[in-house]
Amino acid sequence: MTKKRIGVLLSGRGSNFEALAASVAAGRIPTAEISIVLSNRENAPGIEKARALGIDARVIPSKGLEREAYDKLVLAALREKEVDLVCLAGYMRLLSPQFVAAFPHRILNIHPSLLPAFPGLEPQRQALDHGAKFSGCTVHFVDESLDAGPIVLQAVVPIEDRDTPELLGERILREEHRIYTEAVRIVLEGRYCIEGRRVLVNLERGAAKN
Repeated sequence: MTKKRIGVLLSGRGSNFEALAASVAAGRIPTAEISIVLSNRENAPGIEKARALGIDARVIPSKGLEREAYDKLVLAALREKEVDLVCLAGYMRLLSPQFVAAFPHRILNIHPSLLPAFPGLEPQRQALDHGAKFSGCTVHFVDESLDAGPIVLQAVVPIEDRDTPELLGERILREEHRIYTEAVRIVLEGRYCIEGRRVLVNLERGAAKN
């Protein structure tokens, strides 16, 4: 069976990358391999973690580059590896329209809130400041807007009275690791279709249509 190639983009510690890599190694995503990990930050711990796993990991510094110019460099690396699916794992850059167009419905992101609530930075703090009773995480397809693409999967995490952004974030992260693996498998196996903004899941394998 030919493996589908995943490219991971990250800017920091790479926790969700590690979870995906562990799932691939354990056979929980049997159709996949992680072909390349890219970061815009030279000190990103996720890059060293990828290298320790024997994965091609590269830093493409973004400082001083316009978004479109930078994205051309990233796209070139992904195309070199013939990547089928791009997974964002704490990638702190908004993708350009040309990037999104190069991988239509083939870019996934995970965000630690129940989108469309609390997009952007510090969503756990946003949820607490708002007085929300539930938070969670969302895996979605990436479009040209921030945290706004069609939703693949979500997981709910109740907010407790004692919560700080850090405590809530820890519980959400456990769910992130679980549903990101599930979403990647669904997408790579084609077990979904998109109708408007709705992603309908659990179709027969190979039934994907956009």
